[in-house]
Amino acid sequence: QVQLMESGGGLVQAGGSLRLSCAASGRTFSIYAIGWFRQAPGKEREFVAAITQSGGSTSYADSVEGRFTISRDNAKNTVYLQMNSLKPEDTGVYYCGGGSYSTKLSRYYYWGQGTQFTVSS
Repeated sequence: QVQLMESGGGLVQAGGSLRLSCAASGRTFSIYAIGWFRQAPGKEREFVAAITQSGGSTSYADSVEGRFTISRDNAKNTVYLQMNSLKPEDTGVYYCGGGSYSTKLSRYYYWGQGTQFTVSS
């Protein structure tokens, strides 16, 4: 089992950058793929990015491809989401999930509480 906690949210202007972190507790962190999902007000949670256990493979939603970068440091039990060229439509609560490498919400078993950030236009 692993517990996850997101951090790094806040308020940023359009075009700006922000880095989110997903810190894990527990010695089993490295056996899980990690996915980032986001949820805008009134919308369902959607896939943003995912990274395999080793960090060797990554996947991105079309809407963030080329702007966001997911990475992980297993020695620090942390996954990062570097977000550049932010747009107002990136606003939402961002969650990290631990599970099987996938773009599907149902493949992730452990979730953090989420971190909110807002992109102002």
